[in-house]
Amino acid sequence: MTAARFAIVIPMLNEADTVPHLLGGCVAAAEPLGPFEICVTNDGSTDATGEALLAFRAAHPQAQLTILTHRTPAGQSAAVHSAVRAARAPIIATLDGDGQNPPEELPKLLAELLDGPDTLGLVAGQRVKRDDPPAKRLASKAANALRKALLKDGTRDTGCGLKAFRRDAFLALPYFNHMHRFLPALFQRDGWGIAHVDVAHKPRTAGASKYTNLGRAIVGASDLIGVAWLIRRRRKVAPSEVQIDRAEDV
Repeated sequence: MTAARFAIVIPMLNEADTVPHLLGGCVAAAEPLGPFEICVTNDGSTDATGEALLAFRAAHPQAQLTILTHRTPAGQSAAVHSAVRAARAPIIATLDGDGQNPPEELPKLLAELLDGPDTLGLVAGQRVKRDDPPAKRLASKAANALRKALLKDGTRDTGCGLKAFRRDAFLALPYFNHMHRFLPALFQRDGWGIAHVDVAHKPRTAGASKYTNLGRAIVGASDLIGVAWLIRRRRKVAPSEVQIDRAEDV
């Protein structure tokens, strides 16, 4: 089996109805780019998500689909982390499991990392013309403005699930719940370059949102303070700047 150039990572919670179309779109977008794998975390779903994933794997062996299963819901960051750890490819692309992130946008993000400089660690998608209710767009805009002012990560929209990054760099980041909302700031903290790509956004056609504006605001405030603290305590020397001289090399 040819080694995968990249992996597509998808967290899913009760998204059985989106599985065939979303994963089919991922396969269509990924095949022209070379060998790939798909890693999906079924994050404690109580519907037929698990069965839908098994059916898709049987019908699409070229997807090299790896299925991770959490017995109970652990949250999006945990679901992404489990799938990234299971992936074997050095480059990871992520998108949400609700079908609102178009898979056809994946090549734009991956191209930056597959063919770009070694100093680039993360490519973040930024949604344009979001297809969400006005209240959700307003709350997201306010949260992003506060985060951007405090963390200075230069990112307009960290809530977008479309991202691509280096697997080893991601696994070296501090791991905590909701970390997926702060990836640009965390990669920047570790000395990596980040890039931004405008991406499309689709309306949800199945399932239900897992968040409320109030719940998102409550956890976001404490997380923002914690990430700001991490940035102030960032390392002074990047891993690439460390020279290692072992005894056996002499």
